[in-house]
Amino acid sequence: MADEEKEQKVSRWCLVSMASIPLVMTLGNSMLIPVLPIFEKKVGITSFQSSMIITSYSLAAIFLIPVAGYLSDRFGRKIVILPSLILALIGGIIAGFASWKMNDPFTWIVIGRVLQGVGAAGATPIILPLVGDLYKDDDEKTSSCLGIIETSNTFGKVLSPILGAAFAAFLWFLPFFSISFFSLISIVLVILFIKVPKKKEDPPKFKQFIHKTKDIFKKEGKWLYTVFVIGIYLMLILFGVLFFLSDIFEKVHDLFGVKKGFVLAIPLFGLCVSSFITGKMIKGDISTMKKVVIFSLILASSSVVFVGFISEKLLWLLVVTSLLGIAIGAILPTLDAMITEGIEKEERGTITSFYSSSRFIGVALGPPVMSMVMKNYLNISYIAAGGVGIILLLLAMRLIKTDKSNKTEEVPV
Repeated sequence: MADEEKEQKVSRWCLVSMASIPLVMTLGNSMLIPVLPIFEKKVGITSFQSSMIITSYSLAAIFLIPVAGYLSDRFGRKIVILPSLILALIGGIIAGFASWKMNDPFTWIVIGRVLQGVGAAGATPIILPLVGDLYKDDDEKTSSCLGIIETSNTFGKVLSPILGAAFAAFLWFLPFFSISFFSLISIVLVILFIKVPKKKEDPPKFKQFIHKTKDIFKKEGKWLYTVFVIGIYLMLILFGVLFFLSDIFEKVHDLFGVKKGFVLAIPLFGLCVSSFITGKMIKGDISTMKKVVIFSLILASSSVVFVGFISEKLLWLLVVTSLLGIAIGAILPTLDAMITEGIEKEERGTITSFYSSSRFIGVALGPPVMSMVMKNYLNISYIAAGGVGIILLLLAMRLIKTDKSNKTEEVPV
């Protein structure tokens, strides 16, 4: 009976339902990147203002994700996920309706995007500890499932430019409404198929929670902070490069609409495939995870340097950005597994939420930073990004430990 109950918890439809959440939230952000130039023309805003349509979503998520993580540890994962998805649905309706009916919709678009960011804060980060809860102490299955979840996230990034361009070609504000539709599908799936394990112990009180969190960062801080900063770095260069590609494809390579969406999806496809393969490969092995992180940081740092120099050569630009995508795709599920498997269940929601929040910092910074530097400091900014990647590589080699037997002293992952 116990075996049947366990199988029900991690059924195929349960996995699909969990994977739908990062997919929806990724569509909610990445789908707008290829149509930002259209928004600029239709709404009459600058490139920096259009970047704020992405950043406002991420800023809301940054500050609220840790709160959502604590609430999920205390009251349950599903109780936090469902209202968050509903907020994402409402935010899409507000942004879409304002774009449709108002002459100057920018402020209300941002308000709708902030609401979606609040929804993202309470939905996507909770999936990581939920996977850990469902698979309990099976590190191999946890890693494999996290790989699928991260692949869903990256698959959303592949679909995003194509869907966003296709919807905008029909009605320029349709991408906002489509986010609400996708959120509704995810809400139904979560209600029907995700069965959260019952808690056997009462959750810690707030003071106890604060004390435990401080204690975790005191003992595990070296490798945790390293993982957090790598997460910021990856998302910053990913969304910065995507913002740049969306602009350069139109201005230099005469790619517009759905055609631009398909071309923009090429490097993201490499990211998606890499994420899926890595999730299957690491199998909960800490040593393998560290090797993946080191190799991928080398590849990311060396490829991002050339993006600006070859921006006018479309084929080479796609090759280099695809290598960058492969590197990022390999690291993301690896970092997910490190965090989920390296932290005890009681604090898992909180710590993974800090990690997710750090990733949203990178998402928030990428587009506005790129909008400011791509006119006069493009090559310098990409060279600097490569240099930062090398520094993070050295930190990862030194601070991420692979010795599980010496947890408190060696601070292992």
